Amino acid sequence: MRIVRFLSGGTEHYGRQLDDQTAAEIEGGLLGQRRETGRRLRIDKLLAPIVPTDILCIGLNYREHAAESGSAIPENPMLFIKSSNALNNPFDPIPVPRRSSQVDYEAELAVVIGKTAKHVSRRDALAYVLGYTCANDVSARDWQREKRLGGGQFARGKSFDGFCPLGPCIVTADEIPEPNKLRLRTLLNGQVMQDHTTADMIFDVPALIESLSSTMTLRAGAVILTGTPQGVGFARNPPVWMKDGDVVVVEVEKIGRLENPVRREV
Repeated sequence: MRIVRFLSGGTEHYGRQLDDQTAAEIEGGLLGQRRETGRRLRIDKLLAPIVPTDILCIGLNYREHAAESGSAIPENPMLFIKSSNALNNPFDPIPVPRRSSQVDYEAELAVVIGKTAKHVSRRDALAYVLGYTCANDVSARDWQREKRLGGGQFARGKSFDGFCPLGPCIVTADEIPEPNKLRLRTLLNGQVMQDHTTADMIFDVPALIESLSSTMTLRAGAVILTGTPQGVGFARNPPVWMKDGDVVVVEVEKIGRLENPVRREV
C-alpha cells in the first residue's frame, strides 16, 4: 500500500494513493486501526506522509561515503537527531538560510517505525517497521563542520527550518521485504549527483533498529534516516552547494520521487 497524507478541500487526510490526483480515504491514522471509508478524494496538496515522533539520523552509514569524507568506518551506528521544525513537504521550498552558504543534499531511505520498539533483536527488527519513504537530509555544512559556529556535532547544521523533506508517500513494509536492495539517486537541476544502492550500508536496516532500540525506546511514528551514499556536494571538487532557483529530487526505488525547489530565505 502507498499511503499519503494530503490536503483535500482544505482538510488534512490520510489515504491510499490511487494515482497522482486521487486517494482512497483512510480513517484511524497511520498507527491505529486503519480502514478505508469508501470515499475517493482529490489530492490538492501532498504533505510529508508522517509527522514523526522523532527524526533519528545515522551518519557515515555508506562505505563509499565514508571514504569520500575521509572518515574511518564506524564501529557502531553514529546517531544524530534532527529537530521537528526541519520537517518539510514534497514540492515545498527548501530554504537557503540567511546564515549559511553551504547547503547540501543527501538522498536517504527513511524507515517509519510502526510500533514501540525496545531491546529488539535483529531477527525481529523488520516486524516493527510500518513502511519506508524518501528523505533528503539537507545539511548546512558550515554549521555542521566549522568549530567557530559550534560544529563538531551535527544537530544544529542539520536542523534549520525545512531541512527534512519526506515523501511522497509511505510504502508499507510488505511491499519492500528487502530494504537493503534499493537504488537511490539525487538529481540537482536534472543532473545525477548521487546514484547508488542501499546494499552499501555499513549497518543495514535490521542492524540499525537492533542497535538504536538497545539504548532508547523507538516510539511508534519515529522515522530513521539511514544515511546517504557518496556524491554529496561538499566532497566534490569544487564543492556544489544548493542555491536559490535550484530543484532537487531524491528518488528511491519502489517508493518514488521527492522533489523540492530551493529558495533563498527572506
